[in-house]
Amino acid sequence: MRFGTLAIHAGQRPDPSTGAIMTPIYCTSTYVQEYPAVTKDGYDYSRGKNPTRTALQDNLAALEGGRHGLCFSSGLSAIHALVSTLSPGDRIVCGDDLYGGTFRLFRRVFAKYGLVLDVVDTTDMSAVGRALQKPCRLLWLETPTNPMLRITDLATVAKLGKQAGALVACDNTFASPYLQRPLELGCDVVMHSATKYLGGHSDLVMGALVLDDDALAEQLAFMQLAVGAVPGPMDCFLALRGTKTLHLRMQRHCENARAIAGFLSEHPRVEKVYYPGLPTHPGHAIAKRQMSDFGGMLSFVLRGSVDDGKRFTTRTKIFALAESLGGVESLIEHPPSMTHASIPAEQRRAAGLHDGLIRLSPGVEDVQDLIEDLEQAFRG
Repeated sequence: MRFGTLAIHAGQRPDPSTGAIMTPIYCTSTYVQEYPAVTKDGYDYSRGKNPTRTALQDNLAALEGGRHGLCFSSGLSAIHALVSTLSPGDRIVCGDDLYGGTFRLFRRVFAKYGLVLDVVDTTDMSAVGRALQKPCRLLWLETPTNPMLRITDLATVAKLGKQAGALVACDNTFASPYLQRPLELGCDVVMHSATKYLGGHSDLVMGALVLDDDALAEQLAFMQLAVGAVPGPMDCFLALRGTKTLHLRMQRHCENARAIAGFLSEHPRVEKVYYPGLPTHPGHAIAKRQMSDFGGMLSFVLRGSVDDGKRFTTRTKIFALAESLGGVESLIEHPPSMTHASIPAEQRRAAGLHDGLIRLSPGVEDVQDLIEDLEQAFRG
């Protein structure tokens, strides 16, 4: 089946008892057993398994082209589960432009348990090669990156990682499986903040991992059971509702972002635009090769002071000033003081994250209204 059909049907079937076409919300904590420790399809307690979550996990696995899908209570709890399979002394190599919460988890939570973190520009193949000369257990990638929209050549970097014996994981949140499928490009694990494009309506918080390896999937399922950072059935139902229109929404997100990037790139108040769909973007050719479109996210630097940039984010009327992304409504934010404030200023600047950077998550509204909203904010 092709993507749009999988999005609507994978992992789901009419309820056998009633014929209900939508997967039921199984609001149950426990399940009646036929005999002590004899269960129906392994359902004994909803921390371990829930039928609504099972349907979503199978749906996401199909969309990413993987064998196993596992859902967690947030994107960070999904990352936490994966990194918890490592041991003290293991080394993680990650990109120098990534979501601030991921950096905070690596640097401030796992470091005290003996995990070693090295940061590198993953768009620089020679830098990645040097970083992998020392033993590495996990190579953590984002592409497009948050918030600089850098593009990593997944096939090349995944090959380098595997040659070095590292587990290669990719945060695919910005692209979604509709635009990019990292497993097909050689990665071992795909992570999503399902809060974003997968859910698509800003009404849930959830994370997901998709992979092929049976043994690792078993370890991660144990983490679901043992740690308990799993989503409830209502959130899983909402995410299933979201994935049914993922292909439709992503088309509009990409169209709107492309038009807005073109508008901003010609605006006299804008110093620089970060969007891989622009031919001037350094990762444009790679993005064109490994993605089916260039995504719905973009960032730009406003000419003027940092305070000018902050004030700009308060003057839009359709773009809402808020963290997160990927919903049907448009959002605007100032990464250095919001989503990426947990990364030290010196490290942000060294990675090229300008103090005046503004990030946009265009929704699916009429694009001309969005452009006019930005124009009036410039005038203000």
